[in-house]
Amino acid sequence: MKFSRFFPFLIWFKFVNKVSLKADLIAGLTGAVIVLPQGVAFATIAGLPPEYGLYTAMVTPIIAALFGSSLHLVSGPTTAISIVVFSAISHHAEPGSAEFVSLALTLTFLAGVYQLAFGLARLGTMVNFVSHTVIIGFTAGAAILIATSQLKHITGIFVPKGESFIHTLMELYQGAGDANMYLIIIALATLITTVLTKKLFPKLPNLLLGMVVGSVLALYFKDFTTQIKLVGEIPAHLPPFSMPNFSFSTIKNLAPEAFAIALLGLIEAVSISRAVATKSNQRINPNQEFIGQGMSNIFGSFMSSYAGSGSFTRSGLNFESGAKTPLSAIFSAIILMIIVLLIAPLTAYLPIAAMAGVILVVAYNLIDFHHIRETLSFSVEESAILIVTFLATLFLELEFAIYLGVLLSLVLFLSKTSTPAIPTLSLDNIQTNGKKKFININKKTVKQCPQLKIIRIDMSIYFGSVNHIQKRIAAIVENERINHILIVASGINFIDLTGIEVLISENNRLVKNNGGLYFVGLKASVYEFATKSHFIQRIGRSNFFDSKSQAINHIHKKLEQKTCTTCQALIFNECLPK
Repeated sequence: MKFSRFFPFLIWFKFVNKVSLKADLIAGLTGAVIVLPQGVAFATIAGLPPEYGLYTAMVTPIIAALFGSSLHLVSGPTTAISIVVFSAISHHAEPGSAEFVSLALTLTFLAGVYQLAFGLARLGTMVNFVSHTVIIGFTAGAAILIATSQLKHITGIFVPKGESFIHTLMELYQGAGDANMYLIIIALATLITTVLTKKLFPKLPNLLLGMVVGSVLALYFKDFTTQIKLVGEIPAHLPPFSMPNFSFSTIKNLAPEAFAIALLGLIEAVSISRAVATKSNQRINPNQEFIGQGMSNIFGSFMSSYAGSGSFTRSGLNFESGAKTPLSAIFSAIILMIIVLLIAPLTAYLPIAAMAGVILVVAYNLIDFHHIRETLSFSVEESAILIVTFLATLFLELEFAIYLGVLLSLVLFLSKTSTPAIPTLSLDNIQTNGKKKFININKKTVKQCPQLKIIRIDMSIYFGSVNHIQKRIAAIVENERINHILIVASGINFIDLTGIEVLISENNRLVKNNGGLYFVGLKASVYEFATKSHFIQRIGRSNFFDSKSQAINHIHKKLEQKTCTTCQALIFNECLPK
């Protein structure tokens, strides 16, 4: 048994050398500088003390790097998951309180258990059935919720905690006359500095510089207003040990929300790792990513970290910075620990209004305008998923918005696969290399045999598609009076037990009318399952063929010769006079 199956880091660790170490160290340093302000901002969004965002950025990336499959994915706190954490726990405890923190750790542990279980059960492919549009719609809605939640810190207008999106906007509108201009100036200065630095000096840590400008302004304005509140000093120590609340009532209350966070985290992580892998030409193992994310959250819940996932910003930057192995993510976490030990006390001078300005920038960057425009322009189905998920995020519970988006995505996927294309085929009039080839009659007008219908099924035959296939066969029998049907099966990937029972039933009906179902070109895996399930035995081995010429030669002998003598189509070689 290979140890690499349980310790995947043994695979890439063999390729570490002086060159890769240098590249990973530089990428790690860049990542640490970027995640410092992000960690504080994301913890604020999650309703947690700011140090918990930094703890998450120290612990989660290390475990995820060791047990994941991506060379460049950087895990840690993310905006989308942070807002779901806040939404899930704010109903049960006061944000920022000790109880809130304890519940956040329990939520993280449960989400990790779900993710690890999915990975061990090899359910990594399930993310293939969830449209990426769900994430785009959810993050766009979350961005607006995040921006709205920060307006009270920017304006100084009192908004009761836990208000809905609409009620928050109403409170802000009604209190517009009480807005504090000093707070607005601090937030705008932070925002403008952040944006301009990113545009003019992209290599500089724009979020960090924005916070510095906001802090300087706050020091200047403190003599003019008493409303400037500070984030407070972050403890200058490494992540302390912690213990989630394992009481039955707590687990029962948080289990549904933990499932939503687990699902969102997995979709984020796999989507991001695949996006980066297309640039690095790496193959991703979704099951291993599930295990890596699950273990990072489980371990993190005992090290004062809340739920994390893959970060698109930090993962993309990690690749662009030249990272070679997951050591870059580990270096980033270690360097962040050193930075926090040195400069943590400086956060005592960071105004909440400046932090709100930074969060506005983060929220804006969450909105994928490019893909939103493409989706709305080219796909009605994807547009429906996008709009429904977006509106549900704004006006419904965030966990429900995730479920709704995923459910709608699956429904549309099943809708597509339940109606496979079933084109009618016939022989082309023109010979290629001395032989006639089968052609779709919709692409070219060709003659058809009046007694044998040749169709091709282009998707799998399973419980969702059998009704559509049954209707197609029934239409051939009832409308065209044809009882011999040859199915070109080269496009069929699998047949489930429901599909087998339906095909046997249809074959029995055709046999009663002196006809039958015939199959040609079954894939080896499909043929093997058909043999084990006794499908071939019940239909009859003589009804299965390796080539179309064999199939037609066999079926032609079963056709009514009286009809053949008067037929003018003469499309098969067997039809020609001997």
